[in-house]
Amino acid sequence: MNYITYKENALTCEDIPLKELAEEYGTPLYVYSKNQITENYRSLRGALGETNHLVCYALKANANHSILKLLAAEGAGADVVSVGELHLALKAGFTQDKIVFAGVGKREDEIEYALKQNIFSFNVESVAELHTISRAALRMGKKTRIALRINPDIDAQSHPYITTGLQSTKFGIEASKAFEVFQYAASLSSLELVGIHTHIGSQITKVEPFVATANYVVGLIEKLRSAGINLTHIDFGGGFGVPYAGVVSHEALPQGEEADMSVPSPAEFLAAVLPILQSADCSIWIEPGRSIIANAGVLITRVISVKENSTKKFVIIDSGMNDLLRPSLYQAYHQIVPLSIDTYEQEKVDIVGPICESSDFFAHDRMLAKTNAGDYLAVLTTGAYGFVLSSNYNGRPRPAEILVNRDRVRIIRPRQTLEDLV
Repeated sequence: MNYITYKENALTCEDIPLKELAEEYGTPLYVYSKNQITENYRSLRGALGETNHLVCYALKANANHSILKLLAAEGAGADVVSVGELHLALKAGFTQDKIVFAGVGKREDEIEYALKQNIFSFNVESVAELHTISRAALRMGKKTRIALRINPDIDAQSHPYITTGLQSTKFGIEASKAFEVFQYAASLSSLELVGIHTHIGSQITKVEPFVATANYVVGLIEKLRSAGINLTHIDFGGGFGVPYAGVVSHEALPQGEEADMSVPSPAEFLAAVLPILQSADCSIWIEPGRSIIANAGVLITRVISVKENSTKKFVIIDSGMNDLLRPSLYQAYHQIVPLSIDTYEQEKVDIVGPICESSDFFAHDRMLAKTNAGDYLAVLTTGAYGFVLSSNYNGRPRPAEILVNRDRVRIIRPRQTLEDLV
């Protein structure tokens, strides 16, 4: 079910017209649907069926405390990549035995903090990191679980900035060295080698890279078992893509932006790989972020002015790359629609923000309903990698965040004030 949709001519989040929230709380404004979040999480959990499994939410996608508490209460685990994210996870109620610590650059103080918290495991990225964790565990008189992150050199066919499974990237232990590194890790007395970890990228929209990775993982586990190394745990990472085009529809919106039906659902991704992974007879953990939170969020912005020169028409909005970096960073596409449909007229425009950078844009040459100063627009599918990547660039306060639960509204992060910038 899509909880952010048009009801007649008003874009709503659950039972609340978004224009009412814009007028009451101001813009820019992030709004999230509580029931979309829980439905997305439960769908992933259900797709894993009776398998011994855990869905670990990737905090990097959106680390708002209220959203983390919601997922912790649902029984989710947490995938963290820094001591800060680990602290946030613990504060939100994720239990230590459901937390995995990933990330390519773990500092020694971060490792020690995680050891004190008795988290489930570290996903180890290199031999150097293996030594650092081993030394810290010995020094603290602990034995800690680890999984080795293997880079299978598989192309995720995603944006190059978020492809992490190729040999040319900084992530993981290269496949050609995997067997010998597993043998070495198994010899270290302060470490309990329990599993294998892979994560080949983000916003992956094809099943084939996941299938290839699953086959690689199972083959390596079989080889290791033949050598007497018995793994019991597969952390298959995340990266399930979500649609960004045509996520809401209305007859007045520009034609040609049909829903992207080519992106499999997370359940379809899992259906393709689960039979392969189950053959290894291991517990299966996954680390989704975007597929839980992306379509549950919307960024509301107000049109400041409409400017035209001899070649372009610009819709200048009060939200910028400091609020939503993805279009500037990845040239990422987000559907942008009016909060209220009151015209069928359309025009081709660039939708740009107020930041002093030419890279501060949300869309180029986009067909948009005719727009005037004071109108409100919604930038859709911004629940993931939206607020969490925001900044105070150009001295701009960060926006507020709102959580909607049917007809109830709660501020889950107040808007920053000018005094907060000091």
